[in-house]
Amino acid sequence: MTLQSLYTGETWQKLRARAEVMNQPQNHLKHLIAEPNRLNAFSLTAADVFYDFSRQRLDTITLELLFELARVRRALEKFSAMTKGEKLNVTENRAALHTATRDFSSTSLYLDGKDILSEIREVNRQIKAFSDQVHGGMICGCTGKRFRHIVVIGIGGSYLGTEFVSTALKSYADRGIDLYYLSNVDIHNFGAIVREIDPEATLWLIISKSYTTPETLSNEGLARAFMAEKGIDPSKHIVTVTGKGSPGDNPANPVLQSFNMFDFIGGRYSVCSAVGAVPLSLYLGYEMFERFLKGAEAMDSHALHSPIQENMPLVAALIAIWNNNFLKYPAQAIIPYSAPLAKLAPHVQQLNMESNGKMVNTEGVFMEEPCGTIIFGEPGTNAQHSFFQLAHQGRAFPIEFIGVIHPLFPQYRTLSKGVTNHQELWANLLSQPMALATGKEDADPARYFPGNRPSSTLILKDLSPENVGKLLSFYEARTVFEAFIWGINPFDQFGVELGKVLAGEIRKEMAARNKDSTHSLDSADPITRFYLEMLFSE
Repeated sequence: MTLQSLYTGETWQKLRARAEVMNQPQNHLKHLIAEPNRLNAFSLTAADVFYDFSRQRLDTITLELLFELARVRRALEKFSAMTKGEKLNVTENRAALHTATRDFSSTSLYLDGKDILSEIREVNRQIKAFSDQVHGGMICGCTGKRFRHIVVIGIGGSYLGTEFVSTALKSYADRGIDLYYLSNVDIHNFGAIVREIDPEATLWLIISKSYTTPETLSNEGLARAFMAEKGIDPSKHIVTVTGKGSPGDNPANPVLQSFNMFDFIGGRYSVCSAVGAVPLSLYLGYEMFERFLKGAEAMDSHALHSPIQENMPLVAALIAIWNNNFLKYPAQAIIPYSAPLAKLAPHVQQLNMESNGKMVNTEGVFMEEPCGTIIFGEPGTNAQHSFFQLAHQGRAFPIEFIGVIHPLFPQYRTLSKGVTNHQELWANLLSQPMALATGKEDADPARYFPGNRPSSTLILKDLSPENVGKLLSFYEARTVFEAFIWGINPFDQFGVELGKVLAGEIRKEMAARNKDSTHSLDSADPITRFYLEMLFSE
């Protein structure tokens, strides 16, 4: 299907016309949500997750048109092709098989003549054995101390998804191990971590597919120098997660153990692979990690097998496209009313914005308008005291609220104003979407709330590993469904490369000045030279 058929196709044109209708005063959300049976008609349940989109600016006609858009763009067929190993990453000629990392079926899945499920399961067996040995004290540091600190060295997809999961499941971490993330090349990140760890009881996990990422290599160099200073043998304290045959998988540079990651799994989709499996198994135990995988598998199965109108991540993707392309909202917030989900928004920022922030379709043709949505978020009720002034009375943006029925600490039931803390949290979770939708008339313009501001609500029963896995899979599937409908490639990220190239050129100038203090910086452009002189003048 070509670019022309997206924007000039009959369904797209009908949706454009429908947006004009939905912008009329009679279709204000305060009227839409008052319609009989609104919630039942505009909500779904999948894998014990409840999705309420009754307060989106939709009616049944609009929803049917969006379903038609999914049909003509063959969203479900493309998702199925992705899970079967078709090379949908056309710019890099790769498959995108992150769903295979949580496939517990007894089937085989062949890619280029290899059964990749067998390879993934073998890596997982190695990870389980390693984590069990660490927990059992069979694998210790070079001085015999048991590992109590894990430092993950990696950036982007090498840590963001894992950080989301480890933060969400922190209450299950009972292995006596603390987990740290050394992602930023900023020395403050490194300095803060080494103040808290015991060098003799620290395991460093270096995560990089190519093992060429400058930030990761810089931080590995710091870690090795730190260990040398403390008399620690790095080969007994470093584990790598990397591509087969990369510099991090080189027998000439011995490490405690190396686990393989695969070309068919992109970094931002990799938390269910060895990228997440190694740190999460050490932090939570492999059994807990496997429960998380099974939750992700349940949502994968729903996304793969459910028809369009019942398919939760696909419906969410269609609503996102409706809000973005037709109602012209450029941003969306993710507000979990659950503190353990604090790192969900940063993960989805990368997952969605790096995947879908594109201006060219899979045929190499420029889009009529750039794709992608600005994603941001903060846990409620903190967000209410941060940017909800804008949400209610400034520039409007859709919000995805997330609630959890059963908290991790139900024993704390002290009452304030007659309710527990968890009930107070839910009072806010319930009130904010309604206030955004209905608004409030007031003779004082400063106290007038326009309303008509869309939102959805996701409800989890609890923060079990399975439900966190479902949440991860939901956002992954929604992201790729958006891309399939737009006709873009959600699996490459060439937009991050130009800045890296320029940084490499500046790095050469810095290295030359470090070697020779008289080295001229004249080869740099005038603005860059100004800042380099500022840096070296101190």
